[in-house]
Amino acid sequence: MSTAKPSLMGRISLALSSFFRIVANPAFAARVGALDSAPPAAEAQPLQQAAPDAALQLLGLLQREARFIDFIQEDVAAYSDADVGAASRVVHEGCRKVLRENFSIGPVRDEAEGSHVTLAEGFDAAANRVTGNVVGEPPFSGTISHRGWQVLETRLPQLAAGHDLHILAPAEVEL
Repeated sequence: MSTAKPSLMGRISLALSSFFRIVANPAFAARVGALDSAPPAAEAQPLQQAAPDAALQLLGLLQREARFIDFIQEDVAAYSDADVGAASRVVHEGCRKVLRENFSIGPVRDEAEGSHVTLAEGFDAAANRVTGNVVGEPPFSGTISHRGWQVLETRLPQLAAGHDLHILAPAEVEL
């Protein structure tokens, strides 16, 4: 499909031929109607900067309950697999606690992994990532390899006025 903008005479010619084709062909008229109601592809929405507050609050909770940042910042190459495994159990349990206390999380798809599904035209591409040999246009038929996750409810704690979210864990000074 050409992306060059047609001249005035080209647009007039296109309008007249489209008019007569729309009047004579109901299927073509339906396709033109769908194009007319669809948002223009060329008008992409500008990206927005995400507010960091909730992300910083979550990092602080993960650090407090799971020592997540301590674990990730540590170079574990020098430790044995058993030591890393033991530490990861503590981090895992703390992270799990933070998620359960602050979010309700559920699967994006209700079907079991391995189930055969068909994604119809207009499927939610944000909720369903198509992988593998993707050729052509929907409908796509395939197998669920991961059900996905979505946040159903968020219950982050309220913050006291003046709380600095950039301090994820205060420095500890032992006296």
